Amino acid sequence: MKKSIIALVSILSFNSLNAQEYNLGGNKFRDNWSIGLNGGIVTPLTHSTFFKNSRAVVGLDINKEVSPVYGLTLESNWTINTQSRMAAQKSGTAFDGFNVMLLNRLNLNNIFAGYNGQRRLFEVEAVGGFGWLRLNDFYEDGDGANHLASKAGVNFNFNVGEKRAWTIAVKPAILWDMSMWDADREKSHPNFNANYANWEITAGVVYHFKNSNNKHYMTKVRAYDAAEVNMLNANINNLRQEVESQSENLKNTTNKLRNEEQKSADLERALQECRNQGPKVITKTNNKKTLESVVTFRQGKVTIDASQQPNVERIATYLKNHKEAKVDILGYASPEGSAEVNERIANQRAEAVKNMLVNKYRIDARRITAKGQGVGYMFEEPDWNRVSICTIVED
Repeated sequence: MKKSIIALVSILSFNSLNAQEYNLGGNKFRDNWSIGLNGGIVTPLTHSTFFKNSRAVVGLDINKEVSPVYGLTLESNWTINTQSRMAAQKSGTAFDGFNVMLLNRLNLNNIFAGYNGQRRLFEVEAVGGFGWLRLNDFYEDGDGANHLASKAGVNFNFNVGEKRAWTIAVKPAILWDMSMWDADREKSHPNFNANYANWEITAGVVYHFKNSNNKHYMTKVRAYDAAEVNMLNANINNLRQEVESQSENLKNTTNKLRNEEQKSADLERALQECRNQGPKVITKTNNKKTLESVVTFRQGKVTIDASQQPNVERIATYLKNHKEAKVDILGYASPEGSAEVNERIANQRAEAVKNMLVNKYRIDARRITAKGQGVGYMFEEPDWNRVSICTIVED
């Protein structure tokens, strides 16, 4: 007996250690209740023909699963009076016996194989407990005797349905009448005696009520330690702050878009107003004075004749009086001769005027731009195109 108790404690302890790896969902007090209806036969365990002395039995049970391993059952069975327990005696009641038992149930599948999060299709439970037994078959007037009873058996459970809300159970068990009376029936002595025991073989259907987890059974929920929970909370807070930041950025971006849309609308309105207005004529008056001087050359010559020096001095005098003014000198040649020769002569004529301004009149060379233009076509008379044209430039 002691070894059996130690083995049972070891099994329950092992299962408890496994259960610590997860939590159970739907395991509140109001969860895991069920109700069942039973029917079958009872017959004496010894000194009797099995079926000849059997009687029909019906019963009702209320069940509570405390854990996937352990449960409690409050059971009441009623034996129908079909024949007397002793042939010479008869009972005057419809039920010649009934009992009320408080039974302990151990789920052997979950003890040895662990709980997988829902009921298996087939499970085996070990059942045992004590209760109250009432026997009427010795008394024709219906006054029976109260007895202490004990029950041990096995439940073969078939859990059916997708939701595992129904169980069909086959329940073979032995029911002991533990009250052994004296000859004068004044005292009883509790005892397990096969001669005062019955086979009880019943079958029943059980309905499991829905739990708080919206299931008809307990579910496995992962167990989180405090550090992991704190880390998850920190991550949630960080995500919340990030969402708030993104919301603020989105709000700012939305405001910017609204401002840009307003600017675009203002520009569109201004453009439409401009389209509706008539054309405006803006008259600019240029009050700047310009000076131009022409220096002519003989055919094929690049030197300045004395007769042309006044035209150069005119430019020099203006530059001296207007320190910010500059002069552009463009040299030209007449069409006679080759293009290469005419290009060279045109450059030399522009440089001849520049050199006189610099060397004779001391004009800063940085104020003078001289460049040949090749053959000139300003005039119809070819001889008139052998010139350097000086143009004053003022900023």
